Amino acid sequence: MPSSAPASLSPDATPPLAVSPRQRRVLRHMLCLHDFERVARQRLPRPIFGYIAGAAEDNLSLRDNRSVFDEYAFTTRVLGDVSARTQAVELFGERYSSPFGIAPMGINALSTYRGDLVLARAAQRAGIASVMSGTSLIPMEEVARESPTTWFQAYIPGDQARIDALLDRVARAGFRTLVVTVDIPISANRENNIRSGFSTPLRPSLRLAWDGLVRPRWLISTFARTLLCHGMPHFENSFATRGAPIVSSSVLRDFSARDHLNWDHLRAIRQRWKGPLVIKGILSVEDALQAQRMGADAVVLSNHGGRQLDGAASAMRVLEAVVAAVGPSYPVLIDGGFRRGSDVLKAIALGARMVLVGRPFNYAAAVAGEAGVTHAIGLLRDEIDRNMAMLGVTSCAALGAHQLMRRHG
Repeated sequence: MPSSAPASLSPDATPPLAVSPRQRRVLRHMLCLHDFERVARQRLPRPIFGYIAGAAEDNLSLRDNRSVFDEYAFTTRVLGDVSARTQAVELFGERYSSPFGIAPMGINALSTYRGDLVLARAAQRAGIASVMSGTSLIPMEEVARESPTTWFQAYIPGDQARIDALLDRVARAGFRTLVVTVDIPISANRENNIRSGFSTPLRPSLRLAWDGLVRPRWLISTFARTLLCHGMPHFENSFATRGAPIVSSSVLRDFSARDHLNWDHLRAIRQRWKGPLVIKGILSVEDALQAQRMGADAVVLSNHGGRQLDGAASAMRVLEAVVAAVGPSYPVLIDGGFRRGSDVLKAIALGARMVLVGRPFNYAAAVAGEAGVTHAIGLLRDEIDRNMAMLGVTSCAALGAHQLMRRHG
């Protein structure tokens, strides 16, 4: 459980990152997080890019996640001496260098070689939070060993015995913080993934082969290297034991049978898990209060990046009401559509403790590996720092709803 004095995650804990001349040339043109998506689209096979970028049905929630930020405008204060700025935040007894972290993203080891390790190492180097996905393709033990500050996100299995076994494995691996995602009672209608050629299980096809052949850098440095060094990727972390390979038809069975899960399962998890417990996928005041009552240490407001219920509201639309209901001392995290430092600060002003950012860091890894993720973290961090100065604040705690106004019309 949280310690009495916050520990500091030092970016100096790891040696300097080596960046190749090619990576430097590419990263010189990456001026904001949006830029990584454009280049990743060119470098990744269409099915892989489509999986990352895709959302459910008509993309209503995906679009709302971005458009909601346009509804807020800042008010500023000037001449307040903002020379001593810090964007550090404290959570679960640890001090993070910025108010954003890396959201859990499945199968990112298909975007870049050993993707889960790439993201976790970059986050630890920068002193920010990172969450490993339960649908990842690298064993959780490897990530926990290399980057022990990483959190683990679980899609809990369909019965209590397998839930308990998974929790015990996560604890043995050394993870301290557990994130349980709860907004997936059934699989969503990901028709856009199908249109791009992606399927679960991943089915070899002429189209997939052609997409790989015309992107030789990805084919050699990610796919072929993975096969040669580690064999066919498996879903490694869905259960206490190794899951199915990505080309197996049993993948569908492994990710089904969750529609009967309920709050009693979460209470049992709370009793068994001794570290910080975070419930992800909350989108209402009532569920946030329920999570707080059953002992969760925090919630993540999320519509799953628009990938589940199309038409679900952006988490930003419920943030202020949830914070008011659970109280200012209870940590509320949020994800969905964050691309700019101004987006992050708008959420912090409305009461969020931390923002989790997903797709952009996946794109950054695809573009330039760990160097790309590190560069993306730096871009977002610099935007936050500049915006804090122009807002007239020196800390995230100084931000409040009084510095935002709603646009009308």
